[in-house]
Amino acid sequence: MKALVALILLVQLPIHKAVPAAPPAPLGCDDPESEAAAEVAVSYINGRSHHGYKFALNRIKNIRVLPQGPNNDIMFLELDLLETTCHILSPTPLANCTVRSFTQHAVEGDCDVKLQKLDGKLSVLASKCHSHADSSEDVLQLCPDCPLLASLNNTDVLTTVTAALNDHNSKTADAYLKLLEIGRAKIQYHPVHIVSVEFAVAATNCSVEEAKANVEACQLLPDDQSNFGFCTATMVTQPSQDLRVDCQLYGHQPGVTYSQPGQDTSAGLVPSVVQGFTNHNLRLSHNNPVASESSSSEFPTSMLSAKSVAKRAVANVAQHDKVPRPVGFVPPPPPPCPGKIRHFKI
Repeated sequence: MKALVALILLVQLPIHKAVPAAPPAPLGCDDPESEAAAEVAVSYINGRSHHGYKFALNRIKNIRVLPQGPNNDIMFLELDLLETTCHILSPTPLANCTVRSFTQHAVEGDCDVKLQKLDGKLSVLASKCHSHADSSEDVLQLCPDCPLLASLNNTDVLTTVTAALNDHNSKTADAYLKLLEIGRAKIQYHPVHIVSVEFAVAATNCSVEEAKANVEACQLLPDDQSNFGFCTATMVTQPSQDLRVDCQLYGHQPGVTYSQPGQDTSAGLVPSVVQGFTNHNLRLSHNNPVASESSSSEFPTSMLSAKSVAKRAVANVAQHDKVPRPVGFVPPPPPPCPGKIRHFKI
């Protein structure tokens, strides 16, 4: 009888089912893990850019994480970058490079980056980038007297670069310098006519005297001896003429090379600027057909389409709602994206 009573009581006990653990909250754009991934991505982008300037992170626009297994995640980042004053050949660490101000006619980069985080280690799998200068209207609205970016193949720009390089070579006792590329140019028309240029150079195997005798024989130093540099110059043409030039050689940097475009570079032009562009586009200076430029299939559609933040948030909530939840489970709010702006918004 006692056994029967015990059995009845046992049957009446409530049955407790194991409650599945809630999935981890989605990453926010300003979370430390997101910022660490962005730092790796920006380093990758700058390390594989061939022309123009280094870019710094301005904002993480979006992040998506796809778990692949234990300690193995695929991460997709949307990044806003801003051009710095450091040329891509400069040895200056990115942390010490100054982001160009809005009134200097800033250039913004937009990048989609695919990374893998395996056993805590981040590596970039693919990336797609492009860059563009801020609109002239926006700059002039804030600073009506600020000079704007000029086309890199503008006649005044080419004249100033040629005059500046000739002036430097005529006054130095060091190696004869050749032009690699024009990086940036601005023209002020009033009250005086001023052309400001920036351009990358490299030392040759000739002295200035040897170059005077036969400049065509002067060749860039081989990779194991290369010496790149950077020049800035300002030419005033009206009402009086004045030329100021400052060139700095970086010294040999092991492993640093310059990708020569397959065309005449006597004017310092690369494929991205010959049609009158004002800046080197990351789409051409960064991407390459092997590792950097990836087909759109490498990235989720949501990363490549210009969706609003609101639509992204709704999509994230909808995705969470498809997963079975325990009774009483309250879904987390959408992750805070886009993230904070570190410099300024274009």
